[in-house]
Amino acid sequence: MSRPDVVVIGAGFAGLSAAVQLAAGGARVLVVEQRRRLGGRATAFVDPATGEAVDNGQHALFGCYHETFDFLRTIGADAQVALDERLDLTIVTREGEVSRLTTPQWPPPLHLIGGLLSWGALGWADRLAAMKIGLALRRLSANGSRREAEGARAITVHEWLVKHGQTPRLCELLWEPLVVAALNQSPYIAEAAPFVEVLARMFGGSRRDAAIGLPRVPLDALYAGPAQEWLESRGSSVRTGVTATLATCGNRVAGVDLGGERIEAASVISSVPWHAFPDVARGTAPLDLVARNAAAMSASPIVTVNLWYDRSVTDGAFVGLPGRRFQWAFDKSRIFGSTAGHISLVSSGADDVVGMGNDELIAMAEGEMAAALPAAAAASIRRGVVVRERQATFSLAPGQPARPAPETPLRGFVLAGDWTDTGLPATIEGAVVSGHRAAALVTRSS
Repeated sequence: MSRPDVVVIGAGFAGLSAAVQLAAGGARVLVVEQRRRLGGRATAFVDPATGEAVDNGQHALFGCYHETFDFLRTIGADAQVALDERLDLTIVTREGEVSRLTTPQWPPPLHLIGGLLSWGALGWADRLAAMKIGLALRRLSANGSRREAEGARAITVHEWLVKHGQTPRLCELLWEPLVVAALNQSPYIAEAAPFVEVLARMFGGSRRDAAIGLPRVPLDALYAGPAQEWLESRGSSVRTGVTATLATCGNRVAGVDLGGERIEAASVISSVPWHAFPDVARGTAPLDLVARNAAAMSASPIVTVNLWYDRSVTDGAFVGLPGRRFQWAFDKSRIFGSTAGHISLVSSGADDVVGMGNDELIAMAEGEMAAALPAAAAASIRRGVVVRERQATFSLAPGQPARPAPETPLRGFVLAGDWTDTGLPATIEGAVVSGHRAAALVTRSS
């Protein structure tokens, strides 16, 4: 494709969703990706010892990921996500008690309150706290999240939860696991505003918005491969293993340079992560401020330990492990239908463990599984694989540089990516929302 209508730099959720929306509107799109495989920070690789696909980090989708499911439907991949009809969560407390939180068939946010009031893991003080958070959620439903989010800037999630009367027990069993899953940061560090937006979306719409969905296939097969096939079947193209830098003419984008090859285009979308953006924008004066702010953004890591047991050790697809270093355990064998015994344990906001050695991390994960699940204690480990994403997400701590808008001072150049100002944390939905917004901007300016 010598002269596409739009070039999209980056082939993760943000870039591919932008490309698909543009191509659906009739544009010819060229997607360029520096890596050899598609998917960005949401992809997979094959473990050479087992031959199984391993996600580079477990990703769950919620029912409130409306734009993500729209994207997956467009490329014919929505059936590859197993989405429950309501919130249904099994946890193992630090005391070893197995407990299940399910929401009744009530309208939101009453369904969450009803589920918390009947949750056996909570005492009466915790149930009273559930009523208090219910009132806050009703205000979010009635007035939208913007006003509450504005009031939640510059305070941490923990401070916001204390302000709304949440008990230490309820925070440990529910809110802290939800915070680290959605924000990839401790509630003592992350700013509350993005969490308020998450709560509004999960508990302010339909009952299904709070339901958890798990991909039935590895992440690259869920969306990256299907998106490439969809684009190429409609005259657009995808190129991997190429490094793109911007080509400009005055204060306007002229296209991209791919290692000496110039691709001219009237519009360019960058969907690369914040830490990669300064390289894309190098030497482009109108983007200097955006690039400096991006370079100053801190990162929050995720560590995933994959364990292969000699037998099945769980009763369901996933289990919450509150109060531990690894907050969630996912049974990939049940999710993917592969050999029994493959468990992925996720440590979000993993600053304190990301520097540990592989053997140490595997031993820690094995120990926490054995303490929580008797079947794991009785089983033997056949293999362990550690996956570190040191720059998994940008930090949401108060005082970080402002997240940029999709519009930029360089005409014809638009930003996408979960780190742009979507109001959401660094989630799949945030990435897709950014991609759709970028595509809409390009369409309007064409």
